[in-house]
Amino acid sequence: MTKPTRTTPTRTTPTRTTPARTTPARTVTAVFTAAAALAVTALSALPAGAAESAKPGRDGLAWAACPGAPADSPQRCAEVTVPLDYADPDGARVTLAVSRISAADPGRRRGVLLAVPGGPGGSSLDLVHGMAGRLPQSVRDRYDVVGFDPRGVGRSTPVSCGLDPADLSMVKLRPWPAADGSIDGNLATARRVADACARNGGPVLRSISTANEARDLDGIRRALGERRLSLWGVSYGTYAGAVYATMFPERTDRVVLDSNDDPDPSRVGRGWLDAYGRGVEDRFPDFARWASAPDNPDRVADTPEEVRPLFLDLAARLDRAPLPWPGANPAELNGNVLRQTLLDSMNADARFPDVAGLMLAGLGRRPLPAPVVPPEAAVQNTIAVSVGTLCNDVRWPADPAGYAKAVTTDRAARPLTAGLPVNVMPCAFWPFAPAEPPVRVTDRGPSNVLLAQNLRDPATPYTGALKLRAAFGDRARMVTVDSGGHDVYRANGNACGDEVVTDYLVTGHRPARDVFCPAG
Repeated sequence: MTKPTRTTPTRTTPTRTTPARTTPARTVTAVFTAAAALAVTALSALPAGAAESAKPGRDGLAWAACPGAPADSPQRCAEVTVPLDYADPDGARVTLAVSRISAADPGRRRGVLLAVPGGPGGSSLDLVHGMAGRLPQSVRDRYDVVGFDPRGVGRSTPVSCGLDPADLSMVKLRPWPAADGSIDGNLATARRVADACARNGGPVLRSISTANEARDLDGIRRALGERRLSLWGVSYGTYAGAVYATMFPERTDRVVLDSNDDPDPSRVGRGWLDAYGRGVEDRFPDFARWASAPDNPDRVADTPEEVRPLFLDLAARLDRAPLPWPGANPAELNGNVLRQTLLDSMNADARFPDVAGLMLAGLGRRPLPAPVVPPEAAVQNTIAVSVGTLCNDVRWPADPAGYAKAVTTDRAARPLTAGLPVNVMPCAFWPFAPAEPPVRVTDRGPSNVLLAQNLRDPATPYTGALKLRAAFGDRARMVTVDSGGHDVYRANGNACGDEVVTDYLVTGHRPARDVFCPAG
């Protein structure tokens, strides 16, 4: 598929078909995301026993006030139960924590817009401060916006691998090779994490997969009493949403997928990790321009061309001589900590000062900032769900020599990410075979999907979004925005892109062809 050219959106009506009963057929983007902050919110959003003190709503769910929210908060919380194993629907069950902000204008209510979070391991339970807070009033008027903690996350039946605290550092959980390119440490970490998850995760961890998340989404739909769901999936939520739209096509209303994962069923999460290499290279020039702007208090260089060699030289220097950083995990600023901070900071311009600040500290031009360490329980939970999803979706290669060879080649070709995108993960040593093949996204179903994509997304690159667009065929249209960063809709100030998505959610009118929105 070629890059879309700019078109003027024309009004077309999505194909509607009569919903049919769908039989579930069992089948990250992030990989080991920094979604711990989302998990922290999820862990505090719904108290144990809240449902028992609430009154049933018209859908039969026991909606209660979410604790910690202001008295006038529009958000309510409840619980939905779904089968632990969909092959045994009458067996053990797990709980999904859900939240809702009702449509502001009941007379114009369209239905439910379900916010499908990223990760895997993220949460959309806190709607007020999360995804719903970004929506324009015209959308809030027409939809009950519903969020949830996915299976295993936060206030849903939670999981943990019980990892050693030393293994919770992101530079261990993300497979950054050693300074000399060795992956021996990565292999050891991957084996420890796989062993701990297999030992401590239990049946809930083994049940986590994208196909089961899609089934859980449909369980939420049934619990809410809705014939169809509209979806807004972000990051990994685009893959989960695409799988839902494939498994339950006639249960979908209006589907918006924002910052899109490559749906390649032969690789799944392994492909998402590899995508970082391309994505960071696409995005780095934006950072270089910002980091060399004359009026920038966090300026690191005089010209954009100087920023890349400065970063690479500093990372190599910190590999050889790390700076002590008490309270951080690890307790030093080394080359991989700097690289990991770059990876995270590329997601939004507002995070550029994070990596610039560490560069300036490494160059001796300012002190190191106070470290930010999220609560251990939240990190344990997020990592367990990430591992469960990535490893249960598809089998990964197990040959250490293959990973070592790939890392050597990738370090030379894409030095900003230093071999991480092709390195080993715990899935190489996962003792459980996938319960079913990954879902292959196809063009079968109603033409009701709208993809939104930044051109320079570091985590879910444009190239992968094109593959999801191709997989959906005429089921989808795509609006591409000339912008950098992760997240599109109501996230980067591009009025053209926002208008296309809002118009679809409010009126059902999609562009007749793919749309390209220039910067601005």
